[in-house]
Amino acid sequence: MSEMQEMIIDSTIKIMEKFSTKEVVNEAEQGQWAAELWNVLVEYGMTSVAIPEELGGSDGDYADAFSILRLAGKYSAPVPLAETFLANWLLSELGEYVTTEIMTISYSNNSNPLQFVKEDSGWIVMGKVKNVPWARFAEKLLIQGEAEEGSILALINLKHANIVKGHNLAGEARDEVVFNQVLMDDCKIFSVNSNQMADKIYYGGALTRAIMMAGALENIFELTVNYASERSQFGRPINRFQAVQHHLALLAGETAAANMAANCAVAAFQKASGNKEIALAKIRVNEAAGKASPIAHQVLAAIGFTYEHTLHHSTRRLWAWRDEFGTETDWEKIIAKDLLKLQQNQLWSLVTEVINEEKVEIK
Repeated sequence: MSEMQEMIIDSTIKIMEKFSTKEVVNEAEQGQWAAELWNVLVEYGMTSVAIPEELGGSDGDYADAFSILRLAGKYSAPVPLAETFLANWLLSELGEYVTTEIMTISYSNNSNPLQFVKEDSGWIVMGKVKNVPWARFAEKLLIQGEAEEGSILALINLKHANIVKGHNLAGEARDEVVFNQVLMDDCKIFSVNSNQMADKIYYGGALTRAIMMAGALENIFELTVNYASERSQFGRPINRFQAVQHHLALLAGETAAANMAANCAVAAFQKASGNKEIALAKIRVNEAAGKASPIAHQVLAAIGFTYEHTLHHSTRRLWAWRDEFGTETDWEKIIAKDLLKLQQNQLWSLVTEVINEEKVEIK
């Protein structure tokens, strides 16, 4: 870890501890926007990390951005930081100058994508998209669509949309965005390859979710260990009981495995060759979420579900994020398809990244 990354992590921890408190998260689940948290992140340039300065970014690399995102997951930050990161990264790849606006992005496997019709004064937009993260609070939406010219990527001002409020299991805004033949003169359109852009959004979204889930697992582990050391029963802390120690050991193993999978995916993503690692990371982190949450709630018993405690902030986000940008089954199917395409003797290379060399018989 570089000295710069250590400074970023220290600064982010201080921001999260001050502005992403239990009260802020609870209020956000009741529909209140965490404006102070978002404004501080913008002020410190943390919403545009890994984007060159010449495009309005804060520079840095993806590892810096993901270290911030991991802490956002750990502290259950109720803001669209992951969506803003991903939208800004895609726009910067297209040479677009990024802004500090609240951004969201949608990946939709809907068979009826948004339709765009060119008019002299702008574009007419038609269609609807479900489960858009934080749409009611966002200013811009980045989404794929269809126009007469073919597949496009559109940056849309959400002031033109009708938004039907919804939420996921964690109480985070997941809204339906409806465009009823709206004429827009301020949307930006980019011609793209539909499949390539869909993969970028899908894999990028899966990686951001895996990173945030790894952060949430860290928080769950710390809360559970601390509670077990403080809670006494029959005259001694419950972490002295063998059954509880067994639970804590399992929880530590799942947390470590999830973090290692997420770290490998980030390292591969920085080399622009991380699709396999992202798929495997989402599978492994999802599996860890399914095992860690019941362990933590069993150790803490009923108190972990109450609004006086913060454990449920992390566990409910694990359950919600587990289904976003692909479940285990979805990613296992993708991995299976890749395996079926392998040639003879390529499985070992896929698993280990060691290239098989054919033996040459010398006569």
